[in-house]
Amino acid sequence: MVRGVFDSVASRYDIMNDVMSAGLHRLWKRFTVDQAALKPGNVVLDLAGGTGDLARAFCGKVGKQGHVVLADINAAMLRQGRARLVDAGVAGNLSIAQVDAQQLPFADGTFDCISMAFGLRNVTDKDAALRSMYRCLKPGGKAMVLEFSEPNKAIKPAYDLYSFKVLPTLGKLIAKDSDSYQYLAESIRMHPDQETLKAMMETASFERCRYHNLAAGIVALHIGYRV
Repeated sequence: MVRGVFDSVASRYDIMNDVMSAGLHRLWKRFTVDQAALKPGNVVLDLAGGTGDLARAFCGKVGKQGHVVLADINAAMLRQGRARLVDAGVAGNLSIAQVDAQQLPFADGTFDCISMAFGLRNVTDKDAALRSMYRCLKPGGKAMVLEFSEPNKAIKPAYDLYSFKVLPTLGKLIAKDSDSYQYLAESIRMHPDQETLKAMMETASFERCRYHNLAAGIVALHIGYRV
């Protein structure tokens, strides 16, 4: 079902992100890149990387000595990402891989940083994905999960109205697909809140776990380390 959703919206995914977040997703991703604090020569895995926003920024940070793997389970999203990155002139330090986050096909201790932006909520077994991310990190490596979360109670009624009424309408008008954006709104509500996800990361053996609330908690960036 999730594959069908993203097959349907892939060609208009970036436009919809700009419209439904009023461009804020770009600031959230910029914050994630800043928090990654990558260095030249680092090796990075961008899970659920879709159309390549984070991967493009990471490539600039790690330089020619480093490497970035843009990964997603959805082939249609990866095609969009590859096209965008080629158009942007990104080459040499980038690979593209179709993978399942629950069973990453990489050796233990491969990456200095693993990111996952707006993808964990679509994973069936989130605990398995977190364990797989931990295994693939080098000692001292960092995992970063940027995801919709539990907003401040003061804005929750307005947020619910927007999610279940406005968002599907925008999906119908722009992406020609209201059902997929209805699913996206529902998947956000099913995702663990900030403290729950932090506890899940700790259970998966991550240490020094923390999170940053963005946009009054509508989005949160979780960070954990393999020590």
